[in-house]
Amino acid sequence: MTDASPGGSGAGTATAARPRSSPPRPSLGSNPWVIRGVVLAATLLLWWLVTAVGLVRPLYLPSPGSVWAAFLEANSVHPVAEGVDRMVRGEQNYYLWEHLVASLQRIGIGVGAAILVGIPLGLVMATVRWVGIVLEPYLNFLRALPPLGYIGLLIVWFGIGDTSKNWLLFLAAFPPITLATIGAVRGVREDMVNAVLSLGANRRQALTVVMLPATLPQVITGIRVATGFAWTTVVAAELNNGIPGIGGLAYLSGTQLDTPLTIACIIVIGLAALALDAGIKLLESVLVPWHGKA
Repeated sequence: MTDASPGGSGAGTATAARPRSSPPRPSLGSNPWVIRGVVLAATLLLWWLVTAVGLVRPLYLPSPGSVWAAFLEANSVHPVAEGVDRMVRGEQNYYLWEHLVASLQRIGIGVGAAILVGIPLGLVMATVRWVGIVLEPYLNFLRALPPLGYIGLLIVWFGIGDTSKNWLLFLAAFPPITLATIGAVRGVREDMVNAVLSLGANRRQALTVVMLPATLPQVITGIRVATGFAWTTVVAAELNNGIPGIGGLAYLSGTQLDTPLTIACIIVIGLAALALDAGIKLLESVLVPWHGKA
């Protein structure tokens, strides 16, 4: 028996003939880089307008052109003053990039030492109960201290050279790395370790096969936090005899009311911090590519 309903075949034909909707094309506004670029351009334009109109004195807020000129001058050989033949090299006889490299070297030494000490100590504190009970209060006490609170003591102990600065950066980076390691190890499921041991693995194999891959993402996150904290401590570390050093140059130029150079140093410090963080995130994607993926 044939279905003779009047709308049966028409509905099927209309459904079959209906065109498929194409997927929506991504707009420029959905691209985060486009949004960031627009916001940056708007910020620079507003900065230029404020300085061009004269709403703020140049001593407090120089124009973008003045900051750019100070940046170029700090990376070149230039006369010591207008109308003077004597030439100087950069700022304080160092190019700006040399100041930056000096600060990065101090960061590398301080954070590198914190990694070498903090990760093994965190493993021991998380796995040996009595060690964690004894040391964790002192670790939290050190973490709560602001770097400016003990920089004077470090200068008394180690002098005003790089040794005191390296120690300050080490003490700034050491607690976050150690605490991140402790939290990562304590967060590993015990049944995973027991399962590997029941299959015949020894303690060393359980550490390398289970514990290390499971804890590495959180440890790297701790290193990111510690590096950022140590980088913010650079200015404090370089307040005394911090030349060469980007933090020392920013502080010295501020005391000399050289606002364009101070702002140029601040911008370089911020860009270097972004580059450091991006480098650690790239390292994380290489070492733990499975992290964050289902």
